[in-house]
Amino acid sequence: MHWGHAVSKDLVNWEHKGIALFPTKYEDQNGCFSGSAVEKDGKMHLFYTGVHYMETDPENIHLCSNEQFEASQLTISSEDGFRFDNFQGKQVIIPAITDKKKGDRTHTRDPKVWRGKDAWYMVIGSATKEEGGKLLFYRSQDLSQWTYVNQVSKDNKLGWMWECPDYFETKNGKVLVFSPMGLMKDGKLHENQAVCCLVEFDEETCAMKIPDTYQFLDYGLDLYAPQSTVDETGQRIITAWFRMPEAVDDKWNGMFCMPRIVEVKNGHIYFQLHPNLKKAYQKKIESPKEADEAGYCIHLDLEEGKSILVGGYRISRKQGKIYTDRRKVFVKSEEYRMEFETPEVKEGFQLDIYVDRNMIEVYVNDGEYVISNVVYGLGKEIETDSETEYSLFTIDESE
Repeated sequence: MHWGHAVSKDLVNWEHKGIALFPTKYEDQNGCFSGSAVEKDGKMHLFYTGVHYMETDPENIHLCSNEQFEASQLTISSEDGFRFDNFQGKQVIIPAITDKKKGDRTHTRDPKVWRGKDAWYMVIGSATKEEGGKLLFYRSQDLSQWTYVNQVSKDNKLGWMWECPDYFETKNGKVLVFSPMGLMKDGKLHENQAVCCLVEFDEETCAMKIPDTYQFLDYGLDLYAPQSTVDETGQRIITAWFRMPEAVDDKWNGMFCMPRIVEVKNGHIYFQLHPNLKKAYQKKIESPKEADEAGYCIHLDLEEGKSILVGGYRISRKQGKIYTDRRKVFVKSEEYRMEFETPEVKEGFQLDIYVDRNMIEVYVNDGEYVISNVVYGLGKEIETDSETEYSLFTIDESE
């Protein structure tokens, strides 16, 4: 497991810069796993989980046997944000946990670091048998020496382990995003899902109150392991991994969703498409057949009881909710979910539907809810079951 590196000035056009991190130490011998980055005094500091296998598969040394591995937290810095000294520049900041009451030696990972009022803070996902998924909080003055402060759990009520935790503050609320493992109990793939909620957090003690209710980050249930940062205007933006069951053209597997702005309104967390992405849709077309490979967008107000079929992918409005059905444009397997729905929608039924070759993202009321799904074999036709005139559209920069 390596870290790739891509850069962008607008979140739309990206340039690959090759490999940033690769295994070189005992602690990360078998992989440089997820983490985060911050800037301090002009330097980029990366934090990540290093994995070391205690037992390897004799037929494939890149696979672990019997879940016998340990996880440590490491850091590495770069003077320019591009060059990383993987041989001399790494430091283990939190060794593998040995206290079973605090967390799990194997399942402790994904450090997220942010600057507080008077110090740096880190949250890591972990687990114990008694409490299930939990968060571990640490504090530092220099990004090098870290002190354990507190832990938070839901007493086994929300998955057995919490991956990729992310905490940040918005103008109208404090938000926790995390990915509980074993959350879904319907027997389908994937049982691990990304959720978010509004929390109370005391920086001095790192005490966090997590409510019993939560939102899914995305109601298409294909997105996982989200992480956030801020753009040049200070807006909180988040992106996540699109899980895919099959490769495309035997060349690639997995995507990122489009970057979304996180906002809190009236106690609800919104995920709005970043304006730079909206502006990228500049040419009006009359049919998907006119669109190039970059995809297209449909804008419409969907009436109660009506639906639209986009290349075989159905979007419907029924009883105050938005539903999607991808069974005609997905792998033929009963292991995966084919139908999805939002909670009851409160602010209308304006839909912005972004269509790509292998993904569709449906934004309801500019981010009140989002349903994003992986698709395969998507057609170039649009069909409706009503007299309503739907329009393909783009957003020009004057709007």
